[in-house]
Amino acid sequence: MGATALPAAAVARGSKVDFLKSRPPKPGEASFFYRDHHFNTDTVKVLPGEYYVTTDDMMVMTVLGSCIAACIWDPKVRVGGMNHFMLPDGGADSSGRYGSYAMELLINEMMKLGARREYMQAKVFGGGQVMHSFTTMNVGERNTAFVLDYLQTERIAVISKDVLDIHPRKVCYFPATGKAMVKRLAHSHPETIETQERKGNAAVVATSTSGGSVDLF
Repeated sequence: MGATALPAAAVARGSKVDFLKSRPPKPGEASFFYRDHHFNTDTVKVLPGEYYVTTDDMMVMTVLGSCIAACIWDPKVRVGGMNHFMLPDGGADSSGRYGSYAMELLINEMMKLGARREYMQAKVFGGGQVMHSFTTMNVGERNTAFVLDYLQTERIAVISKDVLDIHPRKVCYFPATGKAMVKRLAHSHPETIETQERKGNAAVVATSTSGGSVDLF
């Protein structure tokens, strides 16, 4: 889960998903839990502006358009996490919608569980040009450039990435092992992705935008 390992006694009294749903999330922490029947595993969906960090054997997933998800793993302590940010920088706005805050939050939450920067590895996804209204703003390119520059500055190795192009992506990440899987969705400009990536604060988005291996499944 987000802060500590799941109590065995609590899980024994009911399903892991039920326990996770009952736990109040931290600010910005993903809280949409369900059982994924394709992978037969407990899963949390990370929405735009959210993150999730865990040591548990479960799946963390998200769907991306021009947004970026950074999946970071410390193989020494087997702590992993994912974020999902919409734009590189929000200025004074401290929100997980913005990469500058989302990356710091993800790394700090991992360190609280014992991870160390010098051991961290990253896999990066997203940055596709999938939104009609953002075509001329190069949001996906800006997001991609930001996250790669950030990780280089922090000396966190990017061991694999699937970025840019025109594809929306579904990303499934397994923090206990560091494994990531990505599915490229339809090549068109899907309204569902555009709607999701506008969730949260469309006015802020409009203002701000003016200025290893990966398995396919």
